[in-house]
Amino acid sequence: MISWIKGELVSSWQISHKFYILINCQGLGYEIQTLKSVIIDINKNKNSKKNIILWLKHIKKEDSDFLFGFTSKDQRDFFNQILNIKGLGSQIGMALLNKFTLDQIIYAITNNDKKSISSVQGIGHKMTDRIILELKSKDIIKQIEKENSDKSNFIQNNKLNSIFQDIETTLQSLNYPKRDIKNLFPKLINDINNNKKLNIENGTISFEYLLKEAMNYLDNK
Repeated sequence: MISWIKGELVSSWQISHKFYILINCQGLGYEIQTLKSVIIDINKNKNSKKNIILWLKHIKKEDSDFLFGFTSKDQRDFFNQILNIKGLGSQIGMALLNKFTLDQIIYAITNNDKKSISSVQGIGHKMTDRIILELKSKDIIKQIEKENSDKSNFIQNNKLNSIFQDIETTLQSLNYPKRDIKNLFPKLINDINNNKKLNIENGTISFEYLLKEAMNYLDNK
């Protein structure tokens, strides 16, 4: 069972709505289906050698093996839960994680947001009901919801949620410790709540502003 990989990017490509990368790990080439967000990150840094770290799900069938790669263990664990639901396959899990962040999916499940889930290609109303019913009580959902409780008030704001996701990705690429990054979000949220002048609609809250604040916190930790 292959569960994690670190290696050098060789190539990336897209076939229809599927995204792939080829990683050289100790002289072996691993072809992995991954998320669109991984490809976007790769393209941002295409002029430099890119080392990739992914959490993997290895699916073995009679005549073939498939690897699915994710940037976090939570994404991989959620993908595993999707595969455990009768009638749902790997491409449904990938489609969900390609359209929404994991935070947004958890929010939709815990708040019975059937409209969002059924908007994913290949997911009908009956499948939506099954996803919500079977995942709502799972430990992975409760765990992620607890970890992100400090951000819960902002999940409905797609623009702000997107900024937080971009900040997390950027800080990780700058090699800040993941634990420190997670611990910093409550501080940023507290600053926003306590400063009435900060408002995303008038532009006082922006990616650049929050990234600068985040780096100030981390550098002075």
